[in-house]
Amino acid sequence: MTTGRSHSFSPNGADTVTAPNGARAHRDHVSHSQLLARTFATVRPGVWSLTGNGLSNQTFIEAPEGIIAIDTGESIEEMTEALNELRRHTDRPIAAVLYTHFHYVSGTAAVLDGAHLEPLPIWAHERVAVNRARAGAEIAPAYGRGLAEQFATSLPTEGPDALVNVGLGHFYRNPAHAPFRYGHIPATNTFSGDTVITVAGLTIEVTHAPSDADDSVTYWFPSLGVCVNNLVWPTLFNIFAIRGEEYRDPRVLLRGLDHLLSLGADHLVAAHGPVISGAADITARVTRYRDSIQYLWDQTVRHINMGATSRELAHLVTLPEFFDNDYLTSEFYGVAEHHTRQIQTGLFGWFDGDEANLFPVEPGERCNRLIAGFGGRDNVYAQASAAVAGDDLRWAVELASWLVRSDGATDGDRALLAGALRLIAQRTPAANIRNWCLARARGLDGSEDRSRFYIHRLNKRQLAAAAPTDAVYLLRVLLKPTRAIGINTHVAWSFDDGTTCGLHLRNCIACPTDGHGADITVSCTRAAWADVVTSSTTLSDALAAGDLQVSGDTRALVAALDSFDVAGLRAPGSQARA
Repeated sequence: MTTGRSHSFSPNGADTVTAPNGARAHRDHVSHSQLLARTFATVRPGVWSLTGNGLSNQTFIEAPEGIIAIDTGESIEEMTEALNELRRHTDRPIAAVLYTHFHYVSGTAAVLDGAHLEPLPIWAHERVAVNRARAGAEIAPAYGRGLAEQFATSLPTEGPDALVNVGLGHFYRNPAHAPFRYGHIPATNTFSGDTVITVAGLTIEVTHAPSDADDSVTYWFPSLGVCVNNLVWPTLFNIFAIRGEEYRDPRVLLRGLDHLLSLGADHLVAAHGPVISGAADITARVTRYRDSIQYLWDQTVRHINMGATSRELAHLVTLPEFFDNDYLTSEFYGVAEHHTRQIQTGLFGWFDGDEANLFPVEPGERCNRLIAGFGGRDNVYAQASAAVAGDDLRWAVELASWLVRSDGATDGDRALLAGALRLIAQRTPAANIRNWCLARARGLDGSEDRSRFYIHRLNKRQLAAAAPTDAVYLLRVLLKPTRAIGINTHVAWSFDDGTTCGLHLRNCIACPTDGHGADITVSCTRAAWADVVTSSTTLSDALAAGDLQVSGDTRALVAALDSFDVAGLRAPGSQARA
């Protein structure tokens, strides 16, 4: 076994403390909040970075023609507060905005006023727009649920389950900024790879450096000795995101880190966490940071080559203890045992060589059989309870999960699993794990109704920001196949802006088309169609009101669209979807 230790969670409650807001959490998780304290740092003359305002930093760099703002946070309110801090140091106008990646670009509208350029130059990688659309369309329910679980958006502000921090910042969205207004403005200038740009009279070297997003870039200001990046985080890098994300290949990340180290920067400003200054300190600490990532990749591959399965990797590969000497390489966000399993999946896919995973028994039936084999529900419950009492939480969660996922699950079973997850939450230094476990526990024991996170809730803002075709094409992942058996209908949409698209319902799928040769054409405004698919009105009411004009068989249209799990498309008298 590789020398090291697991910091996923403590074996007992000795490290659990109570935070000022009553939250029960690991002491290291609580103390990590001090690192994320609100600070408007003067990095060097003319360069400022605000930490602690939200999940990400907002950075400002003085250029000959004005101030360059880098990243704008999650809302107009967040960016407004950052600008208020800036105005205590300079009244020079914002001359341009740079995005490091697609995550923190929703407060840009706050910088638009009469003192700024019209239109304001906004620079970003070309995939920022693509990634924003992806996160808010077909995968929206799972993506949104993952965000809520990882970033604790529904945890209380006080009490044992209260939010402590989210690892990269105090919160996903600062509650003091509510209600949050969306203010994203798309880039006016994009790049696809490495380049040199001149912004507001300042030369900037841009390097494509994928990390947690494939559109991440590193901005190097050679005249200032300042590097702004999304590579070095205030915690061990998150190869695996518990919310669910595409594979973050450590080998790609290492190339970005090696380039960053080659710059010899005097000041390192990241998308998250405190500024690091001093070339020697940056070199030493970032080298250790990149080496922690290579260690995980190298040792994971070594054990995969020897036949280790995914579950075995979680225990075989652990970081040596010296990595705990710096918060940059400590497990305050995700945990190493999850990162190793993600590397295995990223390299080889879901099958890890475990024979039992080749043709698994249906999960509910498997749980039924395991419970029977262990002597029945009462015996499994007793053993799970004993495991909780004995601090054997891994085994307690597995046993309790059988009860919850099998036939005849009771509130007592769900409470047992919730209790085990809460103990893990209170004993882990990793923000992601605490927040996820608490979110799941609160759903299990009824502390919170989380059903809204398991349905595709389209909203008008999302559709207004997307292409007209997206409001049609995303329906394909909402098709209920049992309701589409025998349907072969091609429907086209003709929108008021001249956009035309279609869906051909056939073979229990909805195939996107350009609408050419459709059997039926629906003519309407984007707003009218948005009202239907967001269930602000129904298809039948919109047809009756004349908001949707149909060329072709209206009955066939209604029957075809009734195949989708959208309340607004449900035909009159149609039963609710399962």
